[in-house]
Amino acid sequence: MVLWIVLIVVLGFAAYVRLAPTDIDAWHQRADGTEMGETTLSNGYIWRETAAGDGGEELSRLDGAIMATPRTTRLAGSVDAGQITYVTRSAVMGFPDYTTVGVYDGQDAPYIEINARSRFGSSDLGVNARRVKGWLADL
Repeated sequence: MVLWIVLIVVLGFAAYVRLAPTDIDAWHQRADGTEMGETTLSNGYIWRETAAGDGGEELSRLDGAIMATPRTTRLAGSVDAGQITYVTRSAVMGFPDYTTVGVYDGQDAPYIEINARSRFGSSDLGVNARRVKGWLADL
């Protein structure tokens, strides 16, 4: 009997993780601040760098690398809009990680920002940082 209860709880949690609605407005936004470089958070990772030109070509190349990532889909935005948010799900449980990539106006020049964060839990165990660094290495 206890085994059945545990199984039902695990399956219910798995269903919730995969089927919970996403508030696009809450995830489709850039990170706070404008400091260049890397910022590691407990449940995410932010990377910023001054863009070459208007940043459009770099954003397009990043979009291609990100869309080639397994279990990744676009949630909102486009290259033309200058900001895109993606959802990448873990292989087994389908935990969603949200990544917003955009080109924004800086003080001296436009900059590119990658804001990757997990939805569930207080730590992503460095998964988002590794994923972002992999995309940047591919470019």
